[in-house]
Amino acid sequence: MIAQHFINGVWSDAGDRIAVEDPGTAEAIGEVVLADPGCVDAAVAAADACVRRGELTRPRPAHRLSLMLEMAAAIRAVTEEGAEILCRESGKPLRDARGEFEEAARYFEYYGGMADKLEGRSIPLGEDYIDWTMREPHGVSAHIVPWNFPVGIAARSLAAGLAAGNCVVLKSPEVTPLGLCVLVKALASTDLPAGAINLISGDGPTTGEALVRHPLVQHIVFTGSVPTGRAILRAAAERIVPCVMELGGKSAAVVHDDADIDTVVASVESGVFFNAGQVCSAMARLIVHESLHDRLAEAIAARAEALEIGHGLEDPDLSALISATQLERVEQHCAGALADGATVVTGGKRVTRPGYFMQPTVFTDVAPSMPVANDEIFGPAVSLMQFRDPAQAIALANGTDYGLVAGVFGQDLNRTLDTARQLEAGQVFVNEWFAGGVETPFGGIGQSGYGREKGLEALDNHLRTRNIAVRLTR
Repeated sequence: MIAQHFINGVWSDAGDRIAVEDPGTAEAIGEVVLADPGCVDAAVAAADACVRRGELTRPRPAHRLSLMLEMAAAIRAVTEEGAEILCRESGKPLRDARGEFEEAARYFEYYGGMADKLEGRSIPLGEDYIDWTMREPHGVSAHIVPWNFPVGIAARSLAAGLAAGNCVVLKSPEVTPLGLCVLVKALASTDLPAGAINLISGDGPTTGEALVRHPLVQHIVFTGSVPTGRAILRAAAERIVPCVMELGGKSAAVVHDDADIDTVVASVESGVFFNAGQVCSAMARLIVHESLHDRLAEAIAARAEALEIGHGLEDPDLSALISATQLERVEQHCAGALADGATVVTGGKRVTRPGYFMQPTVFTDVAPSMPVANDEIFGPAVSLMQFRDPAQAIALANGTDYGLVAGVFGQDLNRTLDTARQLEAGQVFVNEWFAGGVETPFGGIGQSGYGREKGLEALDNHLRTRNIAVRLTR
């Protein structure tokens, strides 16, 4: 399969290509066409022309509602086809790839239902005035999507952006572009106006740089690393372009002495080992009361050792990392933790088999100053740290520069909710990691970024407010 460009309603395979690998076998399964600056310019120009024609904004908003529900149905129709392709290019289990397409359809249903409800308000200024606000799209919106959840993350920003009336240039990741082609082909099978969605792929220094610096781009949505986010923000600052930044994380869960161990272990499985730990909001740190620490470490290690490791098409418990580079990076992090004095309870090494597989890894004796306690590993590893009193737990949990998500486990309602209130994160889970859904706002504070995706709050980032004040003459 070749991941092509989709510009102004037309597919094109013109340009240089690189191979797309199956991380579970390390074999090439397709190619992706890389966009050069001229291709980026064509995509942005197509989006700008669609904005100027007003094909999303001139009809009644109910038109966008109907269009987006049509898109949701089209996504559901290609879920099985797309899931297998996404599974093979990303390495994730087939069930999770299928869930990503189902989530994508849900985003279009959810935000489609909001398209005709983006209302302004009337402001009373006295009988000599009429004053009101208008909520309008930015225009051309550039969306840069990461490789770990390309279909789901693209859909969440696409759906919100289209519901608001923006036209989008979507940059797919060059390592996982194939599933996104299936998604966009499904969207293009509807009555989508030409130029409303444009898809290009390529690396950051060439394609990404040309996109965020393009003079017609009026809004940027980025999910990815902190260094890349900083570079995009510098480029955006030159033209004062508004951005939504969803960056890294080193998220912590506080486990009080009355927490249910089985509940915590179940959340570790989903919060640490899901997608081989390649999740910005992974439960990377467990801040555990000293009375539970040893038992919990033993229970997590036992569950980790029981995980079935395999190719994504086999629907394993633990799948491959995205690339040889990522596998080496995670293994180096683990070796560094041991050198710094942490104890590995289980794991810490690559799995000897074809593909890019890492053992599920559990560390104890982790000090707050260690890199393993502060740096985002992006692999199936969790670090346990002990605390004696709640204030110490809060200090440890809030002791990094990140603030994406956090969690707390315990049965004492007052203490649990008080802990949740003090955790410095954009989203806090209580007694279940990854509780929530497309309806719940998601985004960070600190170096985890700003702005919100998901939920009603996401629409505020895709709209701008104008005020009109009229003085009446008598």
